[in-house]
Amino acid sequence: MVSGLSAKEVEVVSFLEFEKKYYFARKDVEKFFKNRSLMNYYLHKLMKKKRIIKLNKSRYFLVPIKAKKGFWAEHPLVLVDEMMNGSDYFVGGAYAKYYWKFIEQIPREIDVYTTKRQGSRRIFNVKINFHRTTRNNLKNAVVRRMMGRSFFILNKNKIAKESKWQWN
Repeated sequence: MVSGLSAKEVEVVSFLEFEKKYYFARKDVEKFFKNRSLMNYYLHKLMKKKRIIKLNKSRYFLVPIKAKKGFWAEHPLVLVDEMMNGSDYFVGGAYAKYYWKFIEQIPREIDVYTTKRQGSRRIFNVKINFHRTTRNNLKNAVVRRMMGRSFFILNKNKIAKESKWQWN
């Protein structure tokens, strides 16, 4: 048994690892529990033990067992896409400038423009700032793929226009 985890927690974590479901929903693990209250209890315990990270109301990220002392890094663009359930958002600001190679320094914060939420959240030492935007502004985003996953990022020409830089 993995140190610090109960038999039920090991059962859930090992199932998710075996199925390679590092991003999972509550419905993926409900079969292990008798009722919703018990599921909430074990998910809360796993969050306290830093074995899972809550991304939104129903989505979680599983920190793999192979992670040393619970430390793990995931690409921020994939993480943001999972947090937003793959819709109604785009990544902008300094991270979009870095992605399109307008700047070389890796930003420590990610600006996410969405119709759903606002505020900020820190996950894996990355601060994610949510900004409200309109559905019309979502048309400025383009879809890109990374690590087999798609995500939305602000169009390169829109960034160049906002920054008053010319892209050659």
